Amino acid sequence: MTVSSATSSTTGTTTSSSSSTSSASSTSAESVTTSGTTNSTSVDWTALINSEVNAKLAQATSISTTITANEAKISAYQTLQTDLSTLASGLSSLSTSIVNSLATNAFATRSATISSTGDVSASSALSMTVDNGAATGDHTLQVSQIATAQKVIGTSQSSETSELGYSGTFTLGLVGGSTASISVTSTMTLQDVVDTINAQTSTTDVQASIVQVSSGSYEMVLTGTQDAANISYSSSSGDDVLNKLGVTDSSGSFSDVLQAAQPAKFTLDGISMTRNTNEVSDVLTGVTFNLLQATPSGTTLNVSIGTDTSQISSALQTFVTNYNAYRDAVIAQQATGSDGTASSSAVLFGDGTMRDITNQLEAALDTSVGGLSMSDLGLSFNSSNELQLDTSTLSSVLSSNLSGVTTLLSAQTTTSSSQLSVVDTGTSPTSFTLDVAVDSSGALTSASVGGDSSLFTVSGTSIIGKSGTIYAGMAFTYSGSTSQSITVTSTSGIASQIYQIANSNSTSTGSLQTLITNLQSRDTDLQTQVNDIDSAAATFKTQLQTEYAKYQSAIETANNTLTYLNDLLNSKSSG
Repeated sequence: MTVSSATSSTTGTTTSSSSSTSSASSTSAESVTTSGTTNSTSVDWTALINSEVNAKLAQATSISTTITANEAKISAYQTLQTDLSTLASGLSSLSTSIVNSLATNAFATRSATISSTGDVSASSALSMTVDNGAATGDHTLQVSQIATAQKVIGTSQSSETSELGYSGTFTLGLVGGSTASISVTSTMTLQDVVDTINAQTSTTDVQASIVQVSSGSYEMVLTGTQDAANISYSSSSGDDVLNKLGVTDSSGSFSDVLQAAQPAKFTLDGISMTRNTNEVSDVLTGVTFNLLQATPSGTTLNVSIGTDTSQISSALQTFVTNYNAYRDAVIAQQATGSDGTASSSAVLFGDGTMRDITNQLEAALDTSVGGLSMSDLGLSFNSSNELQLDTSTLSSVLSSNLSGVTTLLSAQTTTSSSQLSVVDTGTSPTSFTLDVAVDSSGALTSASVGGDSSLFTVSGTSIIGKSGTIYAGMAFTYSGSTSQSITVTSTSGIASQIYQIANSNSTSTGSLQTLITNLQSRDTDLQTQVNDIDSAAATFKTQLQTEYAKYQSAIETANNTLTYLNDLLNSKSSG
């Protein structure tokens, strides 16, 4: 307890004011003043209590500071984690180069260019789409005729809205296809007949329309919705409606055929072909030709299918952006103040995990494969140590050495047997010996490495690496009929290496998440300590308040006694 006192000699009569007495009687007052003949004393109980409680809370304040520092580290790790995840995501299309119809990587994307020789516009004669994985190469195409649907027209009618007065039923459809019965009543107009026919188009594949030839002259047109198929018509009962409308003649044949049904006829690489549609998708796997018009005699359409290198270029530009974003986050954590020490915001200054990841990324960028390196792609670091891409250099190497670029960037997997084909390398391929087993009938039964058959799933002729193993993402097909051991050799390029580094360190089981989880767990423990200290301090404060209240009460009693004695002495002196 801290007590401040002041003593002075008095010779006169000492009196106690009523306000002092009132203040002394209150146990909640911050200070108490006692008055006597020779001294006065003031005690600040609140200051005493706060001083002792704050001493207890000092440890909690120190722990809270540690929690705040940990939270800053967690936030910084999460930033790196996000940047690495973005880096991995952007590189996924460059990390593997398997080419098949299911592949989505940049090396499997395809583009087609169409040019022409002779008096024909390439774009007006042909359009096309090419799926990922389609075979690359050059082709020539001549179109002798395009497929068309049959189109017929009736005779002139004076009105499209007046009642026709015909009543009958007829059957309509395409030859070889489904038909439907169309019923017409006497109150129907030409427009009503058209609407009734079109209500059945999904079944008949025949559409009806009205052409206004001139004022007061309307003709109905029937058009097949499928190329190379004739319209089929027969009157079932009542009036022969289409004959009445001039669509058919007395023999039941169409009176006026505007367009005959015919198939498409074309020649691809010297091979003559016929198709019932202008959308031809069964000639080259993964390629759809849309024939737009016939090409004049002596003209040729030249088709070139190749890798869509713009996708590779775009993915590399994205990589540069994402790599620099990660680099900027690292640099921010390496910042120093004017005195050369770590900046207050650089909470990961000198962090070993961050340094190791960065060193791994830089080592991957320094990889050379087949005599090519990142500089051959146009990648370099500028004066600010930022990664940059020279698109002119990249464009040149993509045109002259696409296979070299593919090997430099992506994962590559080959096998020692032509009977084991690679379907997918995965993003972190490895080299190993695969033991393939077949039964007496030649059916594939298992695939194992080092005698462990649990690493791969076998289904039919497919061999797929199981999730959670180092072979996850790898897939093969086996065409052999005997058991054998096959050597699988894999290499990783720049993109596949960086993808693996970034992905493995940013996942929920990666190194950064381990650090984050440990810090979060530590903070939980520290917060429990803070809560315990706060609770103990609150209890201690209550105890002090109770104890000092007793002191307050004793002082008040003493003050009252002193006042009584002073009053008694004063009364005797005056008597």
